[in-house]
Parts: sequence; structure tokens; C-alpha cells
Amino acid sequence: MDVQIRDKLFVVGGASSGLGKAIALQLLEEGAAVIGIGRNRERFVDMTDTFPSTLEVLELDLSEEHAPERIVSAIGSRTLSGVLVNGGGPPAKKAMETTLADWDAAYAGLLRWKVALTQALVPLMMPYGYGRMLFLESASIRQPIENLVLSTSLRMAVAGFVKTLSQELSTSGITFNLIAPGSHDTPAIERIYRKKSEQTGKSFEDVRQEAIAQAPSRTLGHPGDFAQLACWLLSPASRFVTGQTYLVDGGSVKGT
Repeated sequence: MDVQIRDKLFVVGGASSGLGKAIALQLLEEGAAVIGIGRNRERFVDMTDTFPSTLEVLELDLSEEHAPERIVSAIGSRTLSGVLVNGGGPPAKKAMETTLADWDAAYAGLLRWKVALTQALVPLMMPYGYGRMLFLESASIRQPIENLVLSTSLRMAVAGFVKTLSQELSTSGITFNLIAPGSHDTPAIERIYRKKSEQTGKSFEDVRQEAIAQAPSRTLGHPGDFAQLACWLLSPASRFVTGQTYLVDGGSVKGT
């Protein structure tokens, strides 16, 4: 299926690892140009070797105050087609373990910079009457995940922000959607398993295998499969889809 993104420009957050990297690679393989954002340029070496002319690396922490300005500067006069809004998550903790400082940090790390980035990039797409904003969050916004109270709470706030945007800018030609992964075979899942290992005294591998055994699909998600759905949501083919949350969780969330 041709998703019609060849030569279109995308900004991809967290593009050096995990699901963000998988999505960046899928876009590049489809012929798109990508500004890949990550905190360590060295982690992009394999990608820049493969896509030297279509991948531009921006070494940046998205939560930094001036991050939106640097991204706008990197885009320059080019036409921006879509953005994957994606960054790391807060530490794994239970509700009563958290401090108010943890909550302040979670707000800064999960919500504040996304609002700032959206407010900086949406105006670049408005004159063209076209754009895609895709927020990579977590299945925890539909069903809380053990030890992830900070992530669950602030990602729910992101969902409210995105849904509101989809209503307020419904005639703009820009769509706003969320893609919410469950357990995928990426480094991000390790923090959950490590926390459970500390709590139970079980080995990391035992915790990992128990989690897989309890999943309805009896497996972890594959980043490449996840990236294909994200690529479609970032493409012109998804023009009639906005304000939606797509769960990719192997059936783990039990709600209808």
C-alpha cells in the first residue's frame, strides 16, 4: 500500500531508540525525509549510514525550554507534513512512593513540552491546510499499569489535550491522534520489569517471562508492526481520522 509520504517532511521525537526509532525507519523506508530528535547523536549512526540524504539528526532534549525554537529553525522554509510527539517516561513508582517533586517532574517531562511543541509546530502547517500530529503515549491511559502512576496520570492529561485540539481545529486539515502501546520488545519496558524485580526479589528475567505469560497474546509487541500503523496515521490516507486513541497492546486492556 502506497501511503503517499515520499519526499514529505516529518519530525520524529525519540527517534534513536525503541518505538520512535522503528517509526522513523518506517517513514524513511517509505521515502520520507525525517528530522530525528534524540539526546545522543551517536545512537543515530546506523540510521544515518543507511539514510544519509533523508535523515537529519537534531541532538536535543525535548523538555528543554528552547527545544521548540530549535526544531522550528531546523525545519526552516520547508513544508512540514507531520510530527511524532514522543519522549521518555518518568520512573516507575507506586502512588504512595511519589513525592510532589516527582509530580512536578512528570508534568514537565510528559505534558508541558508537548503543549509547547504543538503550539510551535501547528502554525507551520496551518497555511497549507494539511498536517498530522501523532502522540505516542501508553495503553495506561485506558487501563492503569502497575507501578506507573506518574505515567498514567499525566498521559491521561495529554489525551485530553489532544482530543480538545481535534475539536478546536477540526476544519484545519490537521489531524490529532494518539497511539498507545502496551508491552513491546523495547528498552522502555525494562524499567517496569526492574521495578517489579525490586519489589518481589525475583530475577529480572523471571519477571519478564511471567509478564509475557500473563499477556493474552503470550508475546511482546514487535516495534516494526507498531510502526506500520503509526506511519498510516501520519499519512494522507488517515485524513478522516482525528481525536482517536489507537491501542496496540495485544489485547491486554480489558475495557470495551
